[in-house]
Amino acid sequence: MNLPPSVTARAFERLSEIGAANDGKALRVAVEGGGCSGFQYEIVLDEPKDDDLILEGSGQKVVVDAISLPFLANAVIDFSEELIGARFVIENPNATSACGCGTSFSM
Repeated sequence: MNLPPSVTARAFERLSEIGAANDGKALRVAVEGGGCSGFQYEIVLDEPKDDDLILEGSGQKVVVDAISLPFLANAVIDFSEELIGARFVIENPNATSACGCGTSFSM
């Protein structure tokens, strides 16, 4: 069964820290063609649109457009802090392979 993506508490906390909602912004997670593996994630701060799926927590919003939604079924949107840097990451069970950059995948 395909479920919408989920967002971890850590990701919502990071959005709160950067004050995204204060500016009327949400974290947009989209899937586009391209990248080294066929598809790539686009993760940006953006204003929610009418046809977006809105995931809310801690007063913050993460939005996914209708076209990207099937590619993100059952995925987990998280925030990772590592030695190489801090970033939002997608754990996507639909991806059959991914490249080293973590922003590109294939299905």
